Amino acid sequence: MKKRILLATALLVPALAMAQQVLEEKKPEEKKSKPAAKAAPAKPAGRGGTVATVNGVAVPQARADFLMQQQQQRGAPDNEQMRNAVREELINREVVAQEAQRAGMANNAEVKAQLDIVRQEIIVGAYLRDYARKHPITEAEIQKEYDRAKSQHGDKEYKARHILVETEDQAKNMIAELKKGAKFDDLASKNSKDTGSAQRGGDLDWNVPGTFDKLFSDAMVKLEKGKYSEAPVKTRFGYHIIQLDDVRPAKFAALGEVRPRIQQMLVQNKIDELIRGLRAKAKIE
Repeated sequence: MKKRILLATALLVPALAMAQQVLEEKKPEEKKSKPAAKAAPAKPAGRGGTVATVNGVAVPQARADFLMQQQQQRGAPDNEQMRNAVREELINREVVAQEAQRAGMANNAEVKAQLDIVRQEIIVGAYLRDYARKHPITEAEIQKEYDRAKSQHGDKEYKARHILVETEDQAKNMIAELKKGAKFDDLASKNSKDTGSAQRGGDLDWNVPGTFDKLFSDAMVKLEKGKYSEAPVKTRFGYHIIQLDDVRPAKFAALGEVRPRIQQMLVQNKIDELIRGLRAKAKIE
């Protein structure tokens, strides 16, 4: 599986999640209680550019708009009740923030480090989203990736089981036991070092050949249904005896079902490529 560059996740996970977490950590337990002063009704958007004034400090309407957008993304309705709740939340935050400022929290080394990380996360996320918007994935790219994946998937699925052992001699002994009439699933349960499949008598369930090590799959597809390999099959995992239980036409999802996943993967690939390019040009010591 392709290793993803951690930084690129800023595209897929809202960059402000971390900022929200830091803000939440700075709130007292009483944040949900009503402030001592009687709250005024929510001001309409754009009125004076503020939603409230706390100790002479204006709380910008832009903050309320942003929080409303966050809440709507989480499924909250855009109504007067929600806007009032957002306003109250912003007042609570401003009250606490002012008190924290007076207490010198802004000069705390740990707080400064957190703020630096949050600021960087927001800027990086904004840049990557803008980059993705300016370099959209085309339908042709999605179709090409779908066709590539479909061709690699193959047109047949195989239901196989195996016995995995350490040495060639052990594998040969298993084959000799099978020829004497031993049951494949019994030998797998007692001897296979693949403990996951051993519990099922060596059953690997239905898979396309590409799922397995190439040496394993090459041997598997040559078997007749109901037959086992009469010579040990060596892979990087050890020595296998393979039995083919059944074969059927492969099923592959329609493009419409997997388009979102393909598009997301291609976007991620572009972001990965961008970051690799930036790292290549950067002087890193």
